[in-house]
Amino acid sequence: MRNIGHNKIMADNSQTIDATKRDMKPIWIVDDDESIRWVLEKALARENLALRSFSNAHDAIVALEHEKPQVLVSDIRMPGTSGIELLKIAKTQHPDLPVIIMTAFSDLDSAVSAFQGGAFEYLAKPFDVNKAVELIRRALEESLREVIVEQSLSQNQEILGQAPAMQDVFRAIGRLSQSNVTVLITGESGTGKELVACALHKHSPRASQPFVALNTAAIPKDLLESELFGHERGAFTGAQVMRRGRFEQAEGGTLFLDEIGDMPFDLQTRLLRVLSDGHFYRVGGHHPLKANVRVIAATHQNLEQRVKEGMFREDLYHRLNVIRLRLPSLRERSEDIPLLTRHFLAKSAKQLGVDTKHMSEQAMRFLSRLDLPGNVRQLENLCNWITVMAPGQAVDLKDLPQELLQEQPLAEQARESVQAPPVVPDQVFTPPPRSEVPMPEERFSTGNKDSVSDWSSLLETEASEMLTSGQSEVMDTLGRRFESTLIRVALRHTHGRRNDAATRLGIGRNTITRKIQELNITEAKED
Repeated sequence: MRNIGHNKIMADNSQTIDATKRDMKPIWIVDDDESIRWVLEKALARENLALRSFSNAHDAIVALEHEKPQVLVSDIRMPGTSGIELLKIAKTQHPDLPVIIMTAFSDLDSAVSAFQGGAFEYLAKPFDVNKAVELIRRALEESLREVIVEQSLSQNQEILGQAPAMQDVFRAIGRLSQSNVTVLITGESGTGKELVACALHKHSPRASQPFVALNTAAIPKDLLESELFGHERGAFTGAQVMRRGRFEQAEGGTLFLDEIGDMPFDLQTRLLRVLSDGHFYRVGGHHPLKANVRVIAATHQNLEQRVKEGMFREDLYHRLNVIRLRLPSLRERSEDIPLLTRHFLAKSAKQLGVDTKHMSEQAMRFLSRLDLPGNVRQLENLCNWITVMAPGQAVDLKDLPQELLQEQPLAEQARESVQAPPVVPDQVFTPPPRSEVPMPEERFSTGNKDSVSDWSSLLETEASEMLTSGQSEVMDTLGRRFESTLIRVALRHTHGRRNDAATRLGIGRNTITRKIQELNITEAKED
């Protein structure tokens, strides 16, 4: 397979870190206490880690002018220049350098200011040697990861991923690298379809020619034809000059048609003709033009279903579907989330000219469990938010956007250790005949105060009976019934349309989908 630079580097991430360790710079220890230096020197030597010691901050500052450590460990209080001043100078010269500040318990206020100055962590004296070595190792690993990400950014490569599903994509790009065949890329929004199209072009015989992209869903129907094929002067009102379309702009290269499933039906016919005989006409033109263009199309929709519904031409579908390349959602490659997060945080920090933020283990685990419907695009936007809005360099769970934390309810966390009680399947969302007795939720959905009072009384009675009988998990049981009722009513009012129901309830689309599955709710078909 042809080397795809960054993809290959990041796919072998652990091997790369091991290789980088062989060339890593020494760890610097700065402390005026000789016994502290001696203890850390012996402990790090047992770990086969290269190191260098300084008895004062001034000597370390002088050395920083022409050298850079892999990790800097410094005492906070020393004669002459303090550790805080050393930290400030070190972060100015080397923003990505992890700095660990050693401090006595009486100096914890100073440790807070150390964090504000960009310290990686602080080490309280007296410290356990093993814990100190573990902390230094964490800083070292973070430093080496940053080196890899920086290498990746400098190489300007396109796709990240070490999950098996992404390795299949990389192999497919490699096999298609010398081909001009038409490719159909499918996958959810935000999975990186345009990046894959760019990679296919970049590693193809047409790489030296233009790569032109057009999102067919973003162009109004009456302008899309002109965008694709161009127009002659005077072809329509406002056409003051002749204009070349995307097919002409991509001559000799690749034309990427994104969201092809949204293309108007009549334009599908014209596109089919170009793919069939390689000729097209500008709008208002009378002379055929020859198109030497490789077409790569992409969609998040089910084109087979669109064909069955009469919304997409079957013959065009077969013309496009020569080679199909499916991109996995982020849910299918959650093991890549830490890798992608570090990459996007480094990229965002570089763009803004600030230090790279670092995720805590708890925050990273939380992100890895999230169902991100926007996929990689949503994760990148989240990393941009973190870079701008998170208060410190170390990002904890509490620093993430509140709407994300609300998407992970406490009940979901509890399920990891407690088996939820069985739930009686709900009824289909079919409104009962008016002659029947109204359901309980209908009694309190009218806005009548007495109805609300009746509902509250019923809930109070039910809870009292359950508690009296010694039942456990009363909150969870009643809460599930309450959620189930609300969702069923909302879906009945919106005729089964989940998005509308979620909006009416004030919850996310992702949340209502998860709740429907958890609560075994049977849905009615949308109108």
